[in-house]
Amino acid sequence: MTETQTRRPPAPFPAERAKTIASRGGPAILMPAAERPGGDSRVSPVLHHVHASGSVSVLLPDDHDLVHATGAAGRAEVAVMLELTDRAPVDLREPIRGLLWITGWLRRLDERAARARAVSIVDDRPDPRLLDVGHGLSVLRLTPASLVLADAEGTHSLRPHMFSAATPDPFATYEAEWLRHLESAHADVVDQLARHLPEELRGGRIRPLGVDRFGLRLRVEAEAGDHDVRLAFSRAVSSPAELAVELRRLVGCPFLRQPG
Repeated sequence: MTETQTRRPPAPFPAERAKTIASRGGPAILMPAAERPGGDSRVSPVLHHVHASGSVSVLLPDDHDLVHATGAAGRAEVAVMLELTDRAPVDLREPIRGLLWITGWLRRLDERAARARAVSIVDDRPDPRLLDVGHGLSVLRLTPASLVLADAEGTHSLRPHMFSAATPDPFATYEAEWLRHLESAHADVVDQLARHLPEELRGGRIRPLGVDRFGLRLRVEAEAGDHDVRLAFSRAVSSPAELAVELRRLVGCPFLRQPG
């Protein structure tokens, strides 16, 4: 078998994929490193936000155990891990596409720092719950020590500076809407993409799973199980117009118009 036949399709770097998951603001679970005997210490934050640096802001009720554990005026730290889940935007029977774990130290911010942090979050993610900071909600800052990404491309350990230097995929902000539209309004296009699949997978139900600057990912739901397939673009793309050209190329449209 030749090198061309065995080479994996190009994909975004692990730090970029991690930054993309973090930017989507999916479900999060906070887990203290020290488990309480006989209890479940998994916490669902009222709100969480991963900043570009990898630092995480977590909003919890003032009376939460973790708020008390971090001490008066935030002088104490607690070792924790935040788990972020990347869920597919279409209704799949196995919806989780990836997981990102951020491990580090959690510290409660004082009132002044908490309000400044809330204001910084508003710039990226306006959310009415931020108005409750100082009125029943406390802000805690998770300073990362390490990150681990697990997705279809593999499992990768990342240092905070690698995450900080990365940028999200250019299609991260509207991937969900685009994939839902592709499935609901262009099922024929999805079916035509089957010509790129291995023959043994073409009998399954083909679903759009993800899109990034390097390609389109499909999920094949078959009786024997689920299979993920990456269809590579002819080149990396960065705009909707370029994405449309590459999609037509994958479908086999003879009328390819280069973006202006």
